[in-house]
Amino acid sequence: MRDEVTILGVKLDVRLNVIVFASTMLLLVDEYHDVVPRDTFATSLRSAAAESVLLYLVIPVALVLLVFRDSLRDYGFRLGDWRAGLRWTAGVLLVLSPFLFIAANTSEVQDYYSRSDRSTLDVLVVSGTDLFAWEFLFRGFLFFGLYRVVGPSAIMLQAVPFAMAHLGKPELETMTTVLGGAGFGWIAWRTNSFLYPFLIHWGLNVFVRLVATG
Repeated sequence: MRDEVTILGVKLDVRLNVIVFASTMLLLVDEYHDVVPRDTFATSLRSAAAESVLLYLVIPVALVLLVFRDSLRDYGFRLGDWRAGLRWTAGVLLVLSPFLFIAANTSEVQDYYSRSDRSTLDVLVVSGTDLFAWEFLFRGFLFFGLYRVVGPSAIMLQAVPFAMAHLGKPELETMTTVLGGAGFGWIAWRTNSFLYPFLIHWGLNVFVRLVATG
């Protein structure tokens, strides 16, 4: 695949522009369409997770392998610096847990998550499946795709669409996602992998859900 193309006199990086366009369109499709049919909020969680896998994992992976003909390792699909990754995962979960416990006991957060009637095991599996796809899109496909062109600025740039994707969730949660997304981006950069931001995101999400629902 060509690295650059000139359109109307403007020289463009092909991968970067395809990645930005594809990521944006996938987020918009997810917002406006139920690609996988769903019913009520509680019974739709599995459908939403399946939709995330299709839009945020399968399609980006297909672009990387079939269109770009790149290795998934170049997009963080690797263990990377696993020692640093596990240290950061444990440290972030430990430090943030008390703050999340307080946030999860606010009425807004409890009202939002109390609509789910899933068991603990179901929350673990569904949340893990959903967030693995999310993290590949933002901290794998988008972050590493941006990083090869703009360098460390990709840490903050990928946090912007990540925050926008949280609109409709409790305000407190959404407002934290700009810095939180940048933090996840930094950990992806530090470990050369999106797996540790995924583990952190998954752990935080499950903790909030379990506390909020009692």
